[in-house]
Amino acid sequence: MPLASPPDVSHLSDYAHDWALVDVETSGLVARRDRVLSIAVLTFGPDGVQTGEYATLLNPGCDPGPVHVHGLTAERLSGAPTFEQVAGRIGALLQDRVMVAHNAQFDYDFLAHEFARARLYLPVAQRLCTLALNRRVEPPVASLSLAALAEYYGVPQTSAHDALDDTRVLAGIFRSSLAEAARLGVPLPLVACPPRQDAQFAPKPPKTPCAYRNPGRPAPGDPLVQGMKIAVTGETATSRAELVARAVDAGLNIMSSVSRHTGVLVTNDSASGSAKARRAAAEGVTVVDEHTFLKLLADVRPGTPHEGPTRGKPSVAERPAAPAVPSAVAAPPVPSPAEAPVPSPAEAPVPSPAEAPPRQRSAASYTARPFGRRRVLVLGGTHQEASVVRARVVELGGAAAINLSAGVTDVVLLPGGELDRRMARVTALGLPVHPQGWLGTPVAEPADAPAGNGAVAEVLSRGGVIDLPTSGQWHVAASWAQLADCEIDVVAFVLDEDEQVSCDEDFVFYGAPESPDGSVRLRCDGPTEQSIAVDLAALPPAAHRIAVAAAIDGAETFGSVGAVQVVLAPGVDAPAVAQATLDAATSERTLLLAEIYRRGPRWRFRAVGQGYDHGLEALVRGYGVEVE
Repeated sequence: MPLASPPDVSHLSDYAHDWALVDVETSGLVARRDRVLSIAVLTFGPDGVQTGEYATLLNPGCDPGPVHVHGLTAERLSGAPTFEQVAGRIGALLQDRVMVAHNAQFDYDFLAHEFARARLYLPVAQRLCTLALNRRVEPPVASLSLAALAEYYGVPQTSAHDALDDTRVLAGIFRSSLAEAARLGVPLPLVACPPRQDAQFAPKPPKTPCAYRNPGRPAPGDPLVQGMKIAVTGETATSRAELVARAVDAGLNIMSSVSRHTGVLVTNDSASGSAKARRAAAEGVTVVDEHTFLKLLADVRPGTPHEGPTRGKPSVAERPAAPAVPSAVAAPPVPSPAEAPVPSPAEAPVPSPAEAPPRQRSAASYTARPFGRRRVLVLGGTHQEASVVRARVVELGGAAAINLSAGVTDVVLLPGGELDRRMARVTALGLPVHPQGWLGTPVAEPADAPAGNGAVAEVLSRGGVIDLPTSGQWHVAASWAQLADCEIDVVAFVLDEDEQVSCDEDFVFYGAPESPDGSVRLRCDGPTEQSIAVDLAALPPAAHRIAVAAAIDGAETFGSVGAVQVVLAPGVDAPAVAQATLDAATSERTLLLAEIYRRGPRWRFRAVGQGYDHGLEALVRGYGVEVE
């Protein structure tokens, strides 16, 4: 139940910070392009007492965008100060405080760009997203929108999309969420910032996508073919911009680096020792000088256009594959790039999806399954023992949890589980604790299960598939329990029908968190949660699959990290459509989590769960991205 009067948590050091709650209204959704129109900042001490308040309209010097959403016309904003004029006051309120916002990365990115335009440093060392916090708490709400959470926690909302009112509503939601997190012992999803979301990582202007498939390298004496990947290094007599423009007009794909998929390297000094020249020599890439390349441009042969969405061949996900197995199988050790080319990760054996893709189920369909609406947390045992239990829970129709939250209905205790730090909370909450044998006995639906008057997220096993609408924005979120002292990075690859990136920028990671056209973005919502946002309507025609993976930075493996939970939702605060709990085996350092891919005219989502012993660099090279 919602907390009408949240208890004081200032005596709990893990939950007591100085806070700065922020809301911005903007002229659009792209921080590198659009501007902040209004901002409100409320500051609170560790005891939850408000210590400051500031709100102002801002003159952005541009069109205010969707007035029907925020109500801020150019006339209303004309007499307001510019951001540069108030940046110092805003910075003073943010200094030495944790920034809190609903969808915090959005507000943080806009502030980072506004401070950068004012040639000032954004003084935020940590941020906290109330969306991410409530995903951990799991209150029984239809969505995690500000309005839905305000209703659940009993916080009055009078003027939606007014920065000051939204920040006051946020304060009430945050107090209650913080108290509920403390009750459950949920660690706060604090995000260190910068450098990962610093303005220096703003994406480059969109590259003109190549309309043709890569035909590979030319044979000696053969002409160039449209779609060939071309790289240029060193000084050229023709300006680089003109050289690139002429190549693009001819239908060639200009790359910023050299890989085993490069067709030709253009250089006037093949012995220069540049990184591109060294890589070309190592991979046997054809090298030509500028004069020869210009002659070749005069006779570029027609290539094969990228296949349209209505006649695309089956994704690798739907080609014949090895039978499904209970847990992920590590791929064979991959030789170093100097020894042999790395095979594409898509070629590794993966389980075949079900012949009939599951759909989103209504809550009523759970009644025929013994574990319907149960959410089971497994404590103790080895990773392999726990993964078997989680797989059994899903087989029985329930969902496997990886963290203790308000949504957990049962706990299965394996050997050693009594020593887990969460057991004290489990006992205090009065959750039923069962031995492993409970999974083999008939059980009734939990008495306190939600009424289920709406759709329930489809629980997918490894290899499970669901159909998606042909447009819209989808969020693939990955989260894990903090069981090992290591850092995990979630990444994405935008792949063509040949399972390769069309350009290096189609690799989305912490250093380049957005594809050039903005269709694929990385979101960091906490130390144990990251997500990939995919705008299907904005994807280039060559995009046939978006592969989402996780990689461990360091010597740890997913065996020590444990299970990774993947959730698919049609919006940042929308209810989940599908979820899967993926267990790698023991030695994997990278894990292919999920993919969104074309199947004829449709898009589909698939839970993958394929692990690899090699690191992120080998995975990246396998998809055609050169790592400097």
